[in-house]
Amino acid sequence: MGIFGRKNTDETATAVTTVNPELAALTGDYTIDPAHSTFGFVARHAMVTNVKGKFNDFTGSLHLDGADPSKSTASIDVTMDSIDTGSADRDGHLKSADFFKTDEFPTMTFRSTSTEALGGEDYRITGDLTILGVTKPLTIDLEFNGAAKDPFGNERVGFEGKAEILRSDWGLTWNAALETGGVLVSDKIKLNFDISAIKNA
Repeated sequence: MGIFGRKNTDETATAVTTVNPELAALTGDYTIDPAHSTFGFVARHAMVTNVKGKFNDFTGSLHLDGADPSKSTASIDVTMDSIDTGSADRDGHLKSADFFKTDEFPTMTFRSTSTEALGGEDYRITGDLTILGVTKPLTIDLEFNGAAKDPFGNERVGFEGKAEILRSDWGLTWNAALETGGVLVSDKIKLNFDISAIKNA
């Protein structure tokens, strides 16, 4: 059962919803640990291969409600200059006016608007993603990986997430045609998240 899960018991012919106390204990505010978290993406390149990248500089916070998932929230700020695809030339192009215009738009943000439990360890969070000053809705499917206390006494929770977007929805339209047909960079971008967050004192 996931962090937001509930279990039902039938007592005297009346369905009573109870909260798992272990999960309820995880309720609280958390800070995302960037040293143990990844915000990554995958783009199709030249129609034949995938190029993976990530952002190395970001901050974020979570509010988890073990009794009611609709009260859980997430807020993330990503420094666009920290983009890292393993190629300095490609990173420079992505920071330029052709793509992210990082001098003008240094930050990408996500602010959740709703959260729901899908059953088991699976959840869905929807929010507003802002890139290049354009705000569009984004839905992320999440899997709860568990909770633990690390050797330093920090209470941690972990999630894995994935989503897909069309970059053109945020005004990211630069491309180049291929002689064999198709384009250099896919419009569809896959997003992936590995999140470790520490409960605030």
